[in-house]
Amino acid sequence: QVQLAESGGGLVQSGGSLRLSCAASGSIFSIDTMGWYRQAPGKQRELVADITLRGTINYADSVKGRFTISRDNAKNTVYLQMNSLKPEDTAVYYCNANIRLTWYRAPLTHWGQGTQVAVSS
Repeated sequence: QVQLAESGGGLVQSGGSLRLSCAASGSIFSIDTMGWYRQAPGKQRELVADITLRGTINYADSVKGRFTISRDNAKNTVYLQMNSLKPEDTAVYYCNANIRLTWYRAPLTHWGQGTQVAVSS
């Protein structure tokens, strides 16, 4: 069993900052790409940022220059530092990780339960 535990969401004023964390636990051989997605009410889930095992990073255009993704491979944890938050960043943020349970099997996609981020104007 693999679990992704997210933390760090909350309510913040426009221009403020939050830091999200997501720790993977369980019988894990390795983790390929880890990332953050978000889903606002009435909208589809969208990629915010992701980072590969080797550290290649991809950001959505809407968050470039404001959000920073990082990971600690020793802790199986991914972080999302969110600065200069805007009301349009309000959404439920989901952690995503492609996890290998053994060396010979393809990675499987796992999702966290989601954490709410609300930005007031």
